[in-house]
Amino acid sequence: MITQPQAMATPTPDPDEERRRIQTARLLAYRDDGPLVHALSGKLGKGLPPVPATLVALLAVIAVTVVGLPDKGPLLLLPVAITLLLVLPTAPRDHLSRFDWLTPPLLRGTEFLAMIAIGLAAGAPKWLLFVLVYVVGYHTYDTVYRTRQSIWPPAWVFHAGLGWELRLLLIGAGAALGWLTPVLAVLTAYLFVLFAVESVTSWVRLDKASAQAGADAEQDLEASPEDALEQATGEAEKG
Repeated sequence: MITQPQAMATPTPDPDEERRRIQTARLLAYRDDGPLVHALSGKLGKGLPPVPATLVALLAVIAVTVVGLPDKGPLLLLPVAITLLLVLPTAPRDHLSRFDWLTPPLLRGTEFLAMIAIGLAAGAPKWLLFVLVYVVGYHTYDTVYRTRQSIWPPAWVFHAGLGWELRLLLIGAGAALGWLTPVLAVLTAYLFVLFAVESVTSWVRLDKASAQAGADAEQDLEASPEDALEQATGEAEKG
């Protein structure tokens, strides 16, 4: 006797495993790692615990800022080197420990402090530093707001945004070479256009999709019972 093949039951995902997966994805998105971190993370072994390493990096950058940086020369790269050496090895971790949610704010604070310390020491325009911090901060806020609604930014925007590591490297190198102001100007303009255009187009696309879904649902509700029966009968005859 020939029987109909039984459809394979879709396995129900483990709720705890799904929660851990989403938590990891969110925290990694909040870190805003760039192409350099992604290229090296697979070669760093198990990596360092994220919170202690990032906290030490922040405290070290604070100490360097308090002591003071020169107005030119390779020593302006010191906050960048500290951040890279301590934070980059944390990338391979799954960020599932109890306090790992502290990693993104600690990392963002370290990045902003390093930017400001290098910029002020090298005599960069303060308003330009403020705009750069604002642009990166907006990108972080946009990422957090989207992911909390299960709307994930595309992966390419994190690579195109250079990540915290390449942003700091560009700023540090520009300061050490005496080109910080033009580097800041170009970097700020580039990131502003990138993050603003990507964010606006994504939200507009989502709004259009939501409006279309609402219109379709409203049309279905407004359909008369006779129309619904006729449509169902027609579909059955076609089948």
